[in-house]
Amino acid sequence: MLCKTLFFLYVTLFSYALRFLQGRMFILVGLTDQSVLQLPLFFLFLVMYMVTVMGNLSLIILIGLSSHLHTAMYFFLFNLSFIDLCYSSVFTPKMLINIISEKKIISYMGCMTQLYFFCFFGISESYVLTSMAYDRYVAICNPLLYNIAMSPKVCSSLMFGSYLMAFFEATTLIGCMLRLTFCDANTINHYLCDIYPLLQLSCTGTHIIELEVIIVSGINVTVPSLTIFISYGLILSNILHIKSTEGRSKAFSTCSSHIIAVSLFFGSSAFVYLKPSSVSADDGKISSVFYTNVIPMMNPLIYSLRNKDVKLALRKTLCVAEF
Repeated sequence: MLCKTLFFLYVTLFSYALRFLQGRMFILVGLTDQSVLQLPLFFLFLVMYMVTVMGNLSLIILIGLSSHLHTAMYFFLFNLSFIDLCYSSVFTPKMLINIISEKKIISYMGCMTQLYFFCFFGISESYVLTSMAYDRYVAICNPLLYNIAMSPKVCSSLMFGSYLMAFFEATTLIGCMLRLTFCDANTINHYLCDIYPLLQLSCTGTHIIELEVIIVSGINVTVPSLTIFISYGLILSNILHIKSTEGRSKAFSTCSSHIIAVSLFFGSSAFVYLKPSSVSADDGKISSVFYTNVIPMMNPLIYSLRNKDVKLALRKTLCVAEF
């Protein structure tokens, strides 16, 4: 199995290098071709990116500095912030440059590299959110076993598994895309190198590749979604058996932030990837903005504004900084 995987990676990288040597360039159309909207869009996405970087970086630093946040829940939140920071940085700087540039071009190598890390961090996030749902399930349904079930070794294994799954599945998707032949078409109707816009450029049949993409994307959406759904079904059943109103309220507030983040991420991702390529490109671009720009910006706000531990850690850190 390992030999087959290594052989596949070798073939993929060789094909990648071969295409790079051909010097192909793509043109990224962007969100709109209306010149009057370019400057407002540039400042809008620049502000969003700055908020994303500051929010996620602040959360990473805060969790790292605050010893009482060194728990399983915040270990996953630390990784989620790291992924969101990297995820948005894969394409946003290039997107901003293209908005104000006359030549909105990207090399073949740059396009495939962007697509690979876009897939890698996107898939990683889906499995990190799944791990966070499991963490909430153990915390509410089996609190006495929490320290054993969510030990540092278990948490590290879950994170390693998330990144490993992302590596193999992103490599599989890139392997599919490298088999495409583009001929003379080089205009990508998007602001980033995404799967369906690239499929639309191919001058050869894409039905098999499109099916492979739907299968891989379906696994990355349905498996985590089903796991999260089952976890929260069990959590809800457990909460309903709590007699204390205060206890129910505390349990719901513990899960609410994660439920919001999961709904936003999986809802928008499913709309984009679990559809045929014939769906309107403009609809796809609008949905892409939501899960590529809005969600990485919103996650730090969702998890910090509704979290007493994070607020307390922030106050303590600021007090220490003053002295």
